[in-house]
Amino acid sequence: MPKSIERLVTQLSQLPGIGPKTASRLVFYLLRNPAVDLTSLGEAFVNLKTDLIYCSTCHIIADSDPCPICNDQSRDRHLLCIVEEPLDVMALERAGFAGRYHVLGGQISPLDGIGPSDLKIASLLARLKEDDSITEIILATNPNVEGEATASYLTRLLSEFDIKVSRIARGLPMGGDLEYADELTLHRALEGRNMVQEHTPEVAR
Repeated sequence: MPKSIERLVTQLSQLPGIGPKTASRLVFYLLRNPAVDLTSLGEAFVNLKTDLIYCSTCHIIADSDPCPICNDQSRDRHLLCIVEEPLDVMALERAGFAGRYHVLGGQISPLDGIGPSDLKIASLLARLKEDDSITEIILATNPNVEGEATASYLTRLLSEFDIKVSRIARGLPMGGDLEYADELTLHRALEGRNMVQEHTPEVAR
């Protein structure tokens, strides 16, 4: 295999979800398809990091500081949603969330050597002390062991503030089958159940 092809296959294979076979197919697709502008594609890769910065307020990846979300005066400034990664912000935006965000940059994971000091927790506390418009914090960390540990840690820290702290609901996804759900998911679904109709006992006649 020519060295230029081998080098690109090797680089693409480092991406998550892309093995050597998938990387090879991508490379040969680029070679066969004249409609793909390789120069523009290469420039997009080169400028990916140089054209982006982290918002100093919420730590979202953006091309300006403060980011457009922090600058948007139409958003609900009373709601602050705490997420792990910038990708989580994109998911919540698609869901129509209209508040603001704070990106931690990960989750507490002792096995991976990640502790609270490695996350953007200090800047969160400083933000809360400076911004008295925030009345509710929504913890939207992932529903796994590390995400739950991170949410529990933050809950303890946030207890010193006179701010409502809530956690996103966890349970069965829409369209999912009960029989395929794991025990933890079912437990969370039962724990977060909502009342459909109040039961009023009939009075004996």
